[in-house]
Amino acid sequence: MNQYQQNSGFGRPGFKFGPGGLSPFIKLMLIVNLAVFILQQDFLIPSLSSLLGLTPYSFFKEFPNKLFQPFTYMFLHGGLGHLFFNMLALWMFGTEIEFTWGRNRFAKFYLLGGLAGAILTLLIKSSQINPMVGASAAIYAVLVAYWFLYPTRKLYIYFVIPVPVKYAIPGLMLLGFLFGGDNVAHFAHLGGAIFGFLYMKSDWKVLSLTSKFEQYKYKKQEERLVKNRKNAEKVMRSVDEVLDRINEVGLENLTKEERKILDDASNGLSNKDQLK
Repeated sequence: MNQYQQNSGFGRPGFKFGPGGLSPFIKLMLIVNLAVFILQQDFLIPSLSSLLGLTPYSFFKEFPNKLFQPFTYMFLHGGLGHLFFNMLALWMFGTEIEFTWGRNRFAKFYLLGGLAGAILTLLIKSSQINPMVGASAAIYAVLVAYWFLYPTRKLYIYFVIPVPVKYAIPGLMLLGFLFGGDNVAHFAHLGGAIFGFLYMKSDWKVLSLTSKFEQYKYKKQEERLVKNRKNAEKVMRSVDEVLDRINEVGLENLTKEERKILDDASNGLSNKDQLK
């Protein structure tokens, strides 16, 4: 299928292919995945897929010697088409998210999506003896994030059929599950998608809680400022009264209480100067 985007937010609105230029992390992923794919070829390192791909059976049998595999598997691919369509999907759906979130946040999200796919595969397919490779779990996490962020965007299926993202992405995932074949790592896809869903939902809650905490903190700061202002006004009134007394009876005739008011006010001003 060929997916086209409309009004992607880059450049002038209208019908166009893709989101525009490459964002920093996605550019890095394209380079790394292409470089690793070249190294995978038989004339270079033919055993690379077995070494760095995730093989659940040997992962558990040789534990903890292959703890790197749940991370490294997502940088390998089973063929040129596999690599091309994964990187195409990452560019098309991930670019705007990275520009919106920033490189570091998007990079963590992408890598954790891949790890989530590996973990679910290890839990469910622990006896699998064939290595699993591909960035699809991370891509599925990105697709879910795009589904949350831009549900009303339209994808043009087969160049001409406009379908809103909120229907198109679940439909594409369902088609992949039903017709992907036995060689497709369905549980890795599912793990990435579940991670993306939980991340987006929990992130909204975290943002909401953060907003409420900021409002509460601001309210407390405002209450302290009002209280300090009232205390300062009270002190100044007392000082003014003592100054009036000095004009009337002289400094030497002030009472102990009146002298204490002046001393406290003087110490308060000295403390403020030191804080500055």
